[in-house]
Amino acid sequence: MEQDRADVLKRRRKWGESQVDLEPERLIFIDETWASTDMTRRNGRARKGERLRAGIPFGHWKTTTFVAGLRLDGIVAPMVIDAPINGRSFRTYVEKVLVPELRPGDIVVMDNLGSHKAPIIREMIEAAGGSLLYLPPLQPRLQSDRKRLPKAQGNAAQSQRANHRPPLEHNRPDHRHHHPHRSQKLLQRRWI
Repeated sequence: MEQDRADVLKRRRKWGESQVDLEPERLIFIDETWASTDMTRRNGRARKGERLRAGIPFGHWKTTTFVAGLRLDGIVAPMVIDAPINGRSFRTYVEKVLVPELRPGDIVVMDNLGSHKAPIIREMIEAAGGSLLYLPPLQPRLQSDRKRLPKAQGNAAQSQRANHRPPLEHNRPDHRHHHPHRSQKLLQRRWI
């Protein structure tokens, strides 16, 4: 596995050692997520002898991307993009949304997505008085969380069939009111 390669282990160990000196209130973790209309279920259940009818979009797929930063005191620099993320849209995000919210000494942390690695991204962040760090590849704890996601989604689907509710409705936390102490707990953990 890639996470067991000597060069990857060395980079992860170096990342862990460098975290000791980081000031948590200076960190901004950048990440993105997306939803697409082609994620619509293509099958379902109906009573025996009844036809299942449900409207789904066909052939006109649309992706919406949400990108934001997470500071110790909450979410910063949120932006919704009406398309998949790419180098051009990420550069626009950094230039127009992230950089205006940076304070001198901030440390921006992001993963190794290709659109994050353009030299201009680092230049814009450093010109604003910040610095940029990339996460090492394949963080095992994060990978194990990703492996649990399909199981959670399966449990939600089972619950939907049993309770006749939309998926994840009763499992979804209420994010309308973000509490800074949640960010503090998350950022105080060691992600190595």
